[in-house]
Amino acid sequence: MLRVNNLKISFDDNHVLDGFNLQLESGDIFALLGDSGSGKSSALRFIAGLENAQLGSVALDGNNLSDGGSHSVKPELREVGMVFQDYALFPHMTVFQNISFGISHLSKKEKITKVQSLLDLISLEGIEKKYPHQLSGGEQQRVSLARSLATSPKLLLLDEPFSSLDKSNRDQLVREVRDILKKAGVTSILVTHDEAEANTFADKIGKIEKKQLLIS
Repeated sequence: MLRVNNLKISFDDNHVLDGFNLQLESGDIFALLGDSGSGKSSALRFIAGLENAQLGSVALDGNNLSDGGSHSVKPELREVGMVFQDYALFPHMTVFQNISFGISHLSKKEKITKVQSLLDLISLEGIEKKYPHQLSGGEQQRVSLARSLATSPKLLLLDEPFSSLDKSNRDQLVREVRDILKKAGVTSILVTHDEAEANTFADKIGKIEKKQLLIS
């Protein structure tokens, strides 16, 4: 489903990754661990098509997205969604408008149906008219997740999405988001520095050590 081969990333004289390889099957939930500066987020951004590398290829469902460290498919055409640490919701938009932002090509009826199904999936029915500031941090992150799922991505990338929450809310949300992704059947990669979080969230876990990915 996802194949990342021989990824090498350097910043000036700082060699971050050298020989990063990853294979995931459809529906896998994978956690990527590593120390600060180990290249976790850089690997994620390369898979998303947001950063180049010195070397490496990405294929999704047999389609080559990147090769030789550069990208042949633009980020918005990759069928890859992203969830960020800071939620990245538009403050001036309602929940409905945020979730439907990436599906503007659909009819009004189709958008309503899609948003309602996603709110049901994330267990936040009836909040479509609220604004982000009216929601808790955990609710905002679930809305961010729903927005990413609205475009029906084949792969979802989550870059430390729980790190800004306090521990009690974080532990609950980690379990909830895992359940949501399992129900949706979306192949996912979580970047985190928290080993307990990775164990709760993922089916498979890898850790970057000595510039390479080791999978346990």
